[in-house]
Amino acid sequence: MTRPLSSRRRARLALCGSGLAAALVVAAPLAASAHVHVTPEEAAANSSTRLSFSFSHGCEGSPTTAITIDIPDGVDGATPVLDGAWTISREVGTDGIPTQVSFTALTPVEDGVSASVALDAIFSSSVADSDVAFPVLQTCESGETNWNQIAEEGQEAHDLDAPAPVVAVGPAAASTGDGHGDGGDHDATGSTPQADAAAASDAADPVARWLAGGALVAALAALGVTLLRRRAS
Repeated sequence: MTRPLSSRRRARLALCGSGLAAALVVAAPLAASAHVHVTPEEAAANSSTRLSFSFSHGCEGSPTTAITIDIPDGVDGATPVLDGAWTISREVGTDGIPTQVSFTALTPVEDGVSASVALDAIFSSSVADSDVAFPVLQTCESGETNWNQIAEEGQEAHDLDAPAPVVAVGPAAASTGDGHGDGGDHDATGSTPQADAAAASDAADPVARWLAGGALVAALAALGVTLLRRRAS
């Protein structure tokens, strides 16, 4: 025989349930934040984009001493950004493009402290409309974490233990005009300085003509007054 729950017991169970739900809600973002994130997460092909790789955790609590980023295929250029908190070293391929960039912390980054490193990347048109992953090795005073897992089709990146930061590369950025082949620079409206000057000159011409005509009339009037005065004398 099942006994009905007392009101006090029901309240106790409800409190425990709400506490568990709250713990799960808090734990979810904490787990999600234990990654190396890249911003922005989208970029255009054939243009330079500054990528920032950020983290706020160590290796199971151990302070971070270095961040090493592998430069994937499809990146035509990678220039690390100098920061006073890190020293920089690079491995360069035969084409002169870095294949790996390492940032070593001058002072180890404590677990729970937010930090970031950055580099300027140029994505090739060959990777337009695709996702490009940047494997990151996080080295700590004790241990390391290799953020290099890539989600397969139908798999979510947040379900992985150590997902690699991923940038979604879009189509090549539209040309804004650089003065080559079109006669000059363009402003935000698409016009050139030469065209603007010509338009300004055309707008000023009617005013100049009216001013010149007025000056001529005034000169003729002054001449007439002078002649009349001479006749009168």
